[in-house]
Amino acid sequence: MRLVWFRNDLRLADNPALRSCCGNAGADEEPVAALFVISPTQWRQHKMAPIRQRFILAQVDALGIELAALGIELHLLRVETFAEVPAALASLCRELGVTRLYANQAIELDEQRRDGAVTAALAEQEVSCHWFNGCCVLPPGRVLTGSREMFKVFTPFSRAWLKALDEDGFVIHRAPAPRGQPLPWQPLAERGFVDEALGETTPDPRWPVGEAEALRRLHAFLDQGVLDYGETRDFPAMAGTSVLSPYLAAGIISPRQCVAALQQRLGGRPQSKAQPGFVWLNELIWREFYRHLLVLVPSLSMNRPFKPETAALPWSWDPDAFAAWCEGRTGYPIVDAAMRCLNATGWMHNRLRMIVASFLTKDLHIHWRLGEDYFMSRLIDGDLAANNGGWQWAAGTGADAAPYFRVFNPTTQGQRFDPQGDFIRTWVSELADLPATYVHQPHDWLRLKGRQCYPAPMVDHAVARVRAIEMFRDLEKK
Repeated sequence: MRLVWFRNDLRLADNPALRSCCGNAGADEEPVAALFVISPTQWRQHKMAPIRQRFILAQVDALGIELAALGIELHLLRVETFAEVPAALASLCRELGVTRLYANQAIELDEQRRDGAVTAALAEQEVSCHWFNGCCVLPPGRVLTGSREMFKVFTPFSRAWLKALDEDGFVIHRAPAPRGQPLPWQPLAERGFVDEALGETTPDPRWPVGEAEALRRLHAFLDQGVLDYGETRDFPAMAGTSVLSPYLAAGIISPRQCVAALQQRLGGRPQSKAQPGFVWLNELIWREFYRHLLVLVPSLSMNRPFKPETAALPWSWDPDAFAAWCEGRTGYPIVDAAMRCLNATGWMHNRLRMIVASFLTKDLHIHWRLGEDYFMSRLIDGDLAANNGGWQWAAGTGADAAPYFRVFNPTTQGQRFDPQGDFIRTWVSELADLPATYVHQPHDWLRLKGRQCYPAPMVDHAVARVRAIEMFRDLEKK
């Protein structure tokens, strides 16, 4: 018996572990089974958002149905923490008579340690483990500097990544062929794997699961939005992005599938900003950059800054100020609209993520780790590599060529990227009737109208900006 272990790769297509496990169906092939592990306590420790948890469990049900149609049974294990996985998996392998385990490699440190313990436990009963790159276009470690080190700045990494991709190419793995008669599938909730400890499990209707839905979104974006992406991606009131991030984070679609579809749409792979489609491809490369960093700099999985010296920065841990930011009560309309949108929907536009992260770290001077954890606890697309990379970029502690002197002005950011205030009025009900002229700086207008429905700005941005820069300059003097 061969066993394929699904993790953040909940798909049939372009799944190298699944494809290698199944091989070519035939009479001489070993039987194949599949596995997914539910770890509620570990998920909570990793701050997994309830909406993301529901999304993943709904996709497991969808995957179970698809595997059952191929004659492959998806087994479920429920263990509270990763520490329990090796023994539970070894027991399942003995029960099923498994001789080989197949899985796509994890990039997070806790998951890598878990997989090492699994390999050791299964070796004791002569079960071999086979690991594959299923989460990146190019495997971590492939794109390095001339001195064989990880790039510390994105732009040279991007150039090297494009060169390496030209040299290596890539293959899209097809979904496996049927391996037997279709099997029945009983949903997770009916099988006792989902209970009160996991909370609400009904998926959000705004985020349908399934590989077909992920591909539909991808091709709709490539047909309607990719050519204008560079001009529309920063405006949250517009549908200018692919909205694929939850599907990529759960592995319902792979980055290779995205690159392949882009190439097919354009008749080739763009190589520079001057070429159509490159801006979106560059976003996929950003995703690769942060994933490679997480593997090659393990301390990033341990709440440590990429630049070690910035650990000495005098960050604030002010709980009241942090709560106001979380709840969208800062007095800066674009920040408040973004946070209220996140809390209500589990998703936030990328430009807004940069604005609110800059505000928390550079205006309120609150530690980026609090913001990173809060995002993970709310985002349907919560992904450690991208989330950590984005927060450290905003805070000035990460891999970036322009660290501390980048401080977003929340007012001018709102004026530039939500000029008519459409996004703000959607999410900040107190400002729904304000004219566009006043929506970004509403306080004088509200005062004239005798209304006290919206909080005053928490901080003076100009003063807070100076203090943020001083924090880093003082660090350089030490």
